[in-house]
Amino acid sequence: MNDSLDLKKFIRTVNDFPIDGIKFRDITSLIETPEAFIKTCNELTKITKEFNAEIVTSIESRGFIFAGTIARDLGLPFVLARKPGKLPNETFQKSFDLEYGSTSIEIQKNTNIRKGQKIVIVDDLVATGGTAIACAELLTENFNVSNEDILILSIIDLTELGGSSLIKEKGFSIKTIIDYG
Repeated sequence: MNDSLDLKKFIRTVNDFPIDGIKFRDITSLIETPEAFIKTCNELTKITKEFNAEIVTSIESRGFIFAGTIARDLGLPFVLARKPGKLPNETFQKSFDLEYGSTSIEIQKNTNIRKGQKIVIVDDLVATGGTAIACAELLTENFNVSNEDILILSIIDLTELGGSSLIKEKGFSIKTIIDYG
């Protein structure tokens, strides 16, 4: 079980949220603790820098908290992947399944992303992998970004749900800081 930065103690487990049977990993206690939040952001920035990323993309909404600090620290563009109807310009859209339902995400068509650029996709956790894969496929299908130029970066990996394995099977790289198995 990976927790090399000793951050797991800052993450609460909330049973039966948002629906019965789900064990929700709540990062609010982590972001409310400056020491833990700074340590987490520094590690995510370090991993992004090692990947030589040129763009930071993030998935609504908890991923934004961390992606913004990475983009600021490294001076990189920050691209939003949002729920339908939240972006002001024409968008590309991708539907996907969650652990407890289905939805879709969008990225604006006028976003400046080019083939060959290395992109980090930031989210708070990987469960079934649907959200991260949908975001990655938005980039590969609509902006011609290669799978090997994408790194999915999350704080938490819920390994028992198989999302990280599915991400790897799809040809994307993944890094996480804390594993729950």
